[in-house]
Amino acid sequence: MVDVKQPIPGGVPGGDGKDKFMKSHQVAFYRRQMQGPKMQYQALLDTLVLNEQGARFELLEPDIQSKLLVCVSPCKNDTVRIVIDELIPIKARYRVQDVLTQEPQCEKVRLEEQQADSVMLSWASGLYRCRVWRQPFRVELLCEEQAVVTFNSQSKLWFENMRECPQEANVKSEQEDDNLWRETFRNFVDIKANGPTSIGADLRLHGFQDVFGVPEHSDTLRLADTRDDEPYRLYNLDVFAYEMNSHLGVYGSVPLVVAHKQDRTLGVFWLNASDSFVHINYSQEDNLPHTDVHWMSEIGVIDCMVLLGPTPAQMYRQYAELTGYQVLPPLFTLGYHHSRWDDDTQDAVAEVDDKFDHHHIPYDVMWLDIEHTDGKRFFTWNPKLFPDPARLQRHLEEKNRKLVVIIDPPIMVDPDWSLYREGLDGGHFVLDREGQIYKGTSWAGDSHYPDFSSPHTRAWYAKCFSLARYKGSTPSLHAWADMNEPTVFSGPELTLPKDALQYGGWEHRNLHNLYGFYQQMAAVDGLLTRSGGTERPFVLSRAFFAGTQRLGAVWTGDNLATWEYLKMSIPMCLSMCVTGLSFCGADIGGFIPEPSTELLVRWYQASYLQPFFRGHSSMNTTRREPWLFNKEVTDMIRSVIEERYRLLPYWYTLFYRAHTDGLPVLRPLWIEFPQEKSIFSVEHQYMLGDALMACPVTQSGIAELQVILPGAEQLWYDIKSAEVHQGGGTLSFSVTLDTIPVFQRGGTMVCRATEVGTCTTNLQKTPLAITVALDSQDSANGEVYLDDGRTFSYRDKREFCLRSFRMLAGRLRCRAVGEAGSYKCGIAVRSVDILGVRDKPSAVLVYEAGAAEGVSVEYQYEPERRLLSIGNLELSVDDDWDIEIC
Repeated sequence: MVDVKQPIPGGVPGGDGKDKFMKSHQVAFYRRQMQGPKMQYQALLDTLVLNEQGARFELLEPDIQSKLLVCVSPCKNDTVRIVIDELIPIKARYRVQDVLTQEPQCEKVRLEEQQADSVMLSWASGLYRCRVWRQPFRVELLCEEQAVVTFNSQSKLWFENMRECPQEANVKSEQEDDNLWRETFRNFVDIKANGPTSIGADLRLHGFQDVFGVPEHSDTLRLADTRDDEPYRLYNLDVFAYEMNSHLGVYGSVPLVVAHKQDRTLGVFWLNASDSFVHINYSQEDNLPHTDVHWMSEIGVIDCMVLLGPTPAQMYRQYAELTGYQVLPPLFTLGYHHSRWDDDTQDAVAEVDDKFDHHHIPYDVMWLDIEHTDGKRFFTWNPKLFPDPARLQRHLEEKNRKLVVIIDPPIMVDPDWSLYREGLDGGHFVLDREGQIYKGTSWAGDSHYPDFSSPHTRAWYAKCFSLARYKGSTPSLHAWADMNEPTVFSGPELTLPKDALQYGGWEHRNLHNLYGFYQQMAAVDGLLTRSGGTERPFVLSRAFFAGTQRLGAVWTGDNLATWEYLKMSIPMCLSMCVTGLSFCGADIGGFIPEPSTELLVRWYQASYLQPFFRGHSSMNTTRREPWLFNKEVTDMIRSVIEERYRLLPYWYTLFYRAHTDGLPVLRPLWIEFPQEKSIFSVEHQYMLGDALMACPVTQSGIAELQVILPGAEQLWYDIKSAEVHQGGGTLSFSVTLDTIPVFQRGGTMVCRATEVGTCTTNLQKTPLAITVALDSQDSANGEVYLDDGRTFSYRDKREFCLRSFRMLAGRLRCRAVGEAGSYKCGIAVRSVDILGVRDKPSAVLVYEAGAAEGVSVEYQYEPERRLLSIGNLELSVDDDWDIEIC
């Protein structure tokens, strides 16, 4: 093991300088595309062929005599795919694998109109058509004769054909050609075996002035205009303490832009996993707004999919049909997670667990960082700190809690370690450009890096999670895939060299952004296999790509304990959710340094309203367990965590809907209020599903908050006071340190647990309380989803319970949704609170299933709050029943 130099606190060795990462002007392919000549591609319409995959034709660039092949494929569900490759390549170019869940089903295309300079194509739905222009080449997607999207609107189509490698002497002296075959950054040299092969294209989004997506960046929710700024970079990097309002790519990449205007939502999905840049330009032409999106990638083919919506719900279903729906997580993962990078012993960890119970603070998951391993060898245990790790896991399991351990990709160079020898013998490691096993440095010192792009390596890695192989593990152990961008302390930009070689002989540059995706996939497969395919696994990953939503959770990485990072965590999470990654969050309190108690409390309040709810900190900080503060602070943190647990029935239902419908769990206001242009860029408040609006406090010392209330006809209820506010304006809302501004939308219902317990397992039989928020027509709708919380029986045996609640004309009805599942949850509705009741009722009657007459029940009515409370109920969620307000 080599001696790794001391890191900055909480960071990575050598990670203290932002100059370790490339700016756009330092990247050769970006310079060529931005400074090079504008290509004048012509569509050779006489080569047009219609087949089952759509329309295909050739392109010609006269000056360089380059020919390309274009496939335009209208697909079912109002998606159009445009693929461009070399007509006759000297060898195949890389195409992204394993991200699409299946090849989109193409529509049969008709040639509707042919002119000298264009052809018009149509297909079955009849709503959309496509015009292909000959010169300059462009593809227009039209709806009712109006252009919605134009591909190559500004003739920025760029495609560098592969060529034979020149003599080595020519490569070494080649500087005047802008590093076509050899590129240098700092002291790193990148040899490009296939020469310059970059691609690029622009798309004009007609009528759009608001676009979102392309995470991960510490920037605003609405993407910035980049014409005088750095483009957004999509290149997974370990950027500790990332700068605020930066376009530098950090841990993950999703190449999806989501555009929204009042009458349409659409997506542009650029399926490429190499180093990429995205420019966003907002413009007006003839008083008509549009947005130009310019994609540039280092290598691969152009594979661009336009998701035509037109509603947000339709667009998200289109994207989920391509890349997968949000995984339905096991229930325990939605509880509170406690993590700390430290060198605690297993007895100290068990003591922390016991203290959660002693201080009556619920939690579900204990986490172990890298120090739990035997000398940074993953899938091992430090024998001094964890002499009997299974005992710790059994201790937790007895309380229905889980343990998560960190599993970084690097495998230490250690001939005495069986896992290392297996990796060598099986050919499971990434190679360098010379075909030798690549060696880089990590926390473990000299290390090799598994080639997760190989299905054989993923299968080998998955077996490492078996109970027989992973000594000291039990079925309650889950995984944390960290440092999987991947981080290489000795590598260019702290990652693998682009000219490293992976499965199939592909250079790493082709699939860099997929590395973490593939590691998470292997870990998920390992945990699935361990349970015989019955138990839902949990794997958190720091690096991600499109499709990660179907594997597990992600988070915003190593953040700092400052107000700026707390504030930025909201648009960062919203940007992830906008691109399908609903299971996301930010580490509470910041990884390092010390948060003030005010900041810590405010961070808990913000994070309980994010899907992934974890406290995590560095060993270089003072411990932050909730009971280590004064009683007032401890009580406030406990109260927040308890509120999270009460809300879990609602959270779980939202994840079920994301799993089946594709809509994100956290939603920018525009998703729920698509017509209100003034709120499109709002990022400090958001919707949790369709019912709750959160406006976390992210500033120090404030006594009043300005809360936007969307919807002129909408009613909003303060969830604590039940005070009702009319939508269509801004509310001045008084706050103290224990205030969490959350409002329930009129016309919705929210189910909560009536008791908290010690962990999520206690909720399996906990009665429910329903909060009904009436709209201006005195109606409301809601639902609840329940299953066993851990297995796939909901999917394989239809063992689930999905019930709808509808309030109309003074009557609340509970019914099954669609074809009922077979799961009998045995949970009762204990109480119902109805907000917005104008007059005191004369009676409240309950009609249980099959009963002809109602039974009178007790109630309380508070006229000043317009709150009707019905308690002491025992109405089974499994059964049909009505409550009538007389």
